[in-house]
Amino acid sequence: MNKQLLFLTLLVMVFSLSKLKGQALDTMYWNHGVEFGAGINQIALSNWASGGNSSFAGNSFLNLDINYSEGSHSWVNSLRLSYGLSKAESEKTKKTDDKIELSSKYGYKIHDYWFFSSLGEFKTQFTNGFDYKVNDSVAISKFLAPGYITFGIGLDYMPTQRLSLFMSPASMRLTIVNDQRLADLGSFGVKKAQFDGAGNLVKHGEKSLFGFGGSIKLVYKASLMENITLESRLSLFSDYLKDPQNVDVNIETQLLFKVNRYISANISASLVYDNDVIIIDSNGRSGPRTQFKEVLGLGLNYKL
Repeated sequence: MNKQLLFLTLLVMVFSLSKLKGQALDTMYWNHGVEFGAGINQIALSNWASGGNSSFAGNSFLNLDINYSEGSHSWVNSLRLSYGLSKAESEKTKKTDDKIELSSKYGYKIHDYWFFSSLGEFKTQFTNGFDYKVNDSVAISKFLAPGYITFGIGLDYMPTQRLSLFMSPASMRLTIVNDQRLADLGSFGVKKAQFDGAGNLVKHGEKSLFGFGGSIKLVYKASLMENITLESRLSLFSDYLKDPQNVDVNIETQLLFKVNRYISANISASLVYDNDVIIIDSNGRSGPRTQFKEVLGLGLNYKL
C-alpha cells in the first residue's frame, strides 16, 4: 500500500467520523469516541562538528470506540490503527509502527456486574515488515501475513465503564498467513512446506492454523489526571490443541498527555510472547522470544 495513500485514508476516516457527532450515535443508548494523533520528529544537520545524521520520523494513530447500552444489553466496539516511519540520511525508510485491530463484544447481563458475552477480534498490519538487521529487502510479514481472527464465548465482569475482564473457556483463533513464501517457511506457526530428499517441493505450506482454547482479556481505561489518560489491554490465550502450557501473552498500554485540545504527547508500549512466532537473535539462535515495542510521539491530537 502506498504510504501517502495510507495517511490520506486515515485523515479521511477522521473527518468522516467527526460528522457522527450530533447525529444518531448521540442518543441515550449510544456513545462514541474518536481520537487521532500524529507526530513528527525531524533533525537537519549540515557541517555539524559533533557529527550525526539528518533524520525524519513520523507516527500516527486512530482510536475509535462505538458502544451501545440498553437495559441488560451491552455492545462494545473498538478500532485501533497506528502507523509509523523513520528515515535516516543514508538509510532506507523504515517502518516503526504498524497495527490494525478491530474488536466487537456483545454481552447480556445475568447478575449485577456479570455479563454472558461473546467477543470477536481481528488483527493484522498495513504494509510489509522487515528485519532490518538481517535483510531489508525480504519481507518477514505482510498484510494478512499474519492475520488473526479470534472468537470466544464466556463471562465478562464489568463493574465500571473503565474496567472489563472477559474470561472464555471456549475460544477459537485462526492464524492466517496469506503469502505462500512465508507459509512455506512455516512462519507464525503454520505447517511448513514438505520437500523430498533431493530438495524438490512436495507440498506447499499451509496458509492457516486453527487453534481452540481458553482466553482472558482485560481492558482498563482511566483518567489519571485532568490532562492524562491511560488505556491498557491484556490478552492471554492457551491452545488446548497444541502445547496448552505455552500461554500467548499480549500487553498494550498507551498514555496520552494533553497540552491543549490539539497538541499532545503519547507513549505506547507493547509486550508480546507467542510460542508460534520464531525469532532469530543476534547469535543466530532461533526460537520464541519476548517481543517489546515502545513508541513516543509529540504533535497533533484531535478528540471527539
